[in-house]
Amino acid sequence: MSRSLSDQTDARKAARDGSEPLRPSDHVESDADSGVNQPALGVVGWLRWGWRQLTSMRTALVLLLLLAIAAVPGSIFPQRMANPNGVTQWERENPDLFPILDAMQMFDVYVSAWFSAIYLLLFVSLVGCILPRTKHHWKAMRSRPPRTPARLARLDDHLEDRIAGDADDAAHAVDLAEAQLRSSGYRVERYDGRGAFSVSAERGYLRETGNLVFHASLVGVLVSVGVGGGFAYTGQQVIIEGQSVVNSLVDYSSMNRGRFVGDDALTPYAMRLDSFDVTYQPIGTSGAGQAGDFQANVTVVEPGGAERQEAVRVNHPLDVAGDRVYLLGNGYAPTITVKAPDGTTVYSEPVPFLPQDANMTSLGVVKIPDGLPEQVGMIGFFYPTQMQLASGAFSSGFGELLNPVLTLNVYVGDLGVDDGVPSSVYELDPSGMEQIAGPQVDIDSLELAPGETVELPNGLGTVTFEDETPADADRSQVGFTESVKRFVSLQTHHDGSAIFVLAFAVLAMLGLLTALFVPRRRVWVKATADDAGIRLEYAALARGEDPTLATAIADLRTKHRAALGADDA
Repeated sequence: MSRSLSDQTDARKAARDGSEPLRPSDHVESDADSGVNQPALGVVGWLRWGWRQLTSMRTALVLLLLLAIAAVPGSIFPQRMANPNGVTQWERENPDLFPILDAMQMFDVYVSAWFSAIYLLLFVSLVGCILPRTKHHWKAMRSRPPRTPARLARLDDHLEDRIAGDADDAAHAVDLAEAQLRSSGYRVERYDGRGAFSVSAERGYLRETGNLVFHASLVGVLVSVGVGGGFAYTGQQVIIEGQSVVNSLVDYSSMNRGRFVGDDALTPYAMRLDSFDVTYQPIGTSGAGQAGDFQANVTVVEPGGAERQEAVRVNHPLDVAGDRVYLLGNGYAPTITVKAPDGTTVYSEPVPFLPQDANMTSLGVVKIPDGLPEQVGMIGFFYPTQMQLASGAFSSGFGELLNPVLTLNVYVGDLGVDDGVPSSVYELDPSGMEQIAGPQVDIDSLELAPGETVELPNGLGTVTFEDETPADADRSQVGFTESVKRFVSLQTHHDGSAIFVLAFAVLAMLGLLTALFVPRRRVWVKATADDAGIRLEYAALARGEDPTLATAIADLRTKHRAALGADDA
């Protein structure tokens, strides 16, 4: 105390003299030269700070937004898991850009390192948010409603009344209010004392419960997707009319499976393509040539041997043994037969030709590594309704088989099938081969209609475009409409986590609606007896926006007065 008085005296003297006031002996300079250093956080401090930032709700919302943005490339670029043929085609059409995007994992978005990092950070952030909030919410639900404020009139939503009576009547009035609030779903607690009687009530904890359910459900969705992906598989099969495939790894053109899917995890059922139905808008009508509804008619053979006929349509998948079979595409599969010079058949099978435009101009490849004097490769173009453009090139003018024509460019040389390097059955690299029929040499491309046979150049043998029209069909009625087989591309997807994802999504929606529409509020009713009678006070306080709070207090007052009037009567 003596030092403080001397310091004040020195300061007053300095003020009179106009000099710099003297500083207390324990004064610390506040300028930059004082050498004051903030305490270092240390490793543990920085880790604690980072954890608090990561587990904040703001960070969780940002990560959720980032996850949605990160998923966008998956809908822009074809994904290897869902559409490997689309990835191959994209690479062929964009050879310079493909390596860059592939290095950025744009064709494997949902299993990429950067998508997984956002996914895991969001999971940790949500868990870090939920656990402490759940603990706090549990304690709040078990605690008593807060004491009645001493001055209720300070609250915005406040009403007063006067009735006749003494202290016993005041206690009875609060008893009635307590029963009324309890019947309305409030948790109530009495606080009486100092001549005043009051009841404190609160409700709306379901709002925070809904909030926690919403965030916990998001975690459930993340876990279901993450764990379920390890047991999921997606494969693609190409089936030609009349052929069957088995649900086994060897019968899939491509297969992407989770890390927990074993070789024996697939249910061994079979599927046969009986026919493929498609309708085209007739020539001369609006939208001529456009395809209408697609339907693949299949026979499913269950593991027990039972057969059933089903149909697979676009956006109407077929459910088989827990798998969902989707119709992805379709096209023509001309049956091509190649014979050696001595008449021996070395190749005879329908070849899927991939459509290149809306009128089903299609591209296919035939590889014959054995049986002929040289290895032969053919790149074919199939035109369901052949027409000639002004440039002299062929194209298809309609998707249906009105004038089917097959053209073949023929190459000889090394097909590369003996190198041990896998290659696509839909591609032929002619760079190391010699063209013997086609636009680059004197011999024109081989041109065939259904049922026709032509000689291969250099005496290599013959090639036939088989007519698949049934023998008992009336050609005058069906024309060429049954001369070429169709094929379909089917995708089989198995994901046992779908039901869990749906359940958590529904819970998340219910939790969100609860958090949005259930009000959190506290209500007090206080009765004070004095010489003039009983002073009744009604007050309420909301947590957040509650536009119905004033109405709720007015209704409480009205019902309470009615109860008091009935009691008096």
